[in-house]
Amino acid sequence: MGDHPIQLVVMGVTGCGKSTVASLIASRTGWAFAEGDDFHPSASIARMAAGYPLDDRLRAPWLAAIASWLGQRAARGESAVVSCSALRRAYRDVLRSAGPGVRMVHLAGPYEVVAKRLAVRRGHFMSPQLLASQYAALEPLAPDELGITLDLALSPADLTDAILRAYGPH
Repeated sequence: MGDHPIQLVVMGVTGCGKSTVASLIASRTGWAFAEGDDFHPSASIARMAAGYPLDDRLRAPWLAAIASWLGQRAARGESAVVSCSALRRAYRDVLRSAGPGVRMVHLAGPYEVVAKRLAVRRGHFMSPQLLASQYAALEPLAPDELGITLDLALSPADLTDAILRAYGPH
C-alpha cells in the first residue's frame, strides 16, 4: 500500500458474511472496525425492515458518513475495516473518496446460498425480501477497481486469511 494505511470495505449483498469477516479482520489486526449498518438513520432501517429498498437519495448520506469515517482513520494514519454493501460502482466511488488506501473486498456467491443463510438469520433488520433487489443492483468489481472478489462459501476464517494475505500487515 505504500505510505498509506489500508481502508478495507468488505462488501456484498445482505447475508454474504460482511460483518462477520470484517470483525474477524479487525480482531486479528487491531484495525478500527465499523459496522456499515450503524451509519443508517432509523428511518432507513425501518424502511428496509418493512421490505422496501433504499433509493439513491436515501443512500447518499449513509455512504457519505461511511466515507467520512474511513477518511478520518486514514488522516490519522490508521488502517480500518468497514462492512458495507457497496453494491454499485457509484457507491464504491463515494467510499474511495476517503483516501488512496481504500480497497474493496467483494464476498460473492450464488443467490441460493445467501437465501438459505437469510432463512435462518435472526435479529437483523434487513428483510430477506430485499435479497433479489440487491442482486439486481449488484455491479461486480470492474477490472480497474482496486479490490478482490472471494467466494462467500468459504468459511469466515478462510476468507479472513485470504484477505489478510492480500492486504494485511506484512
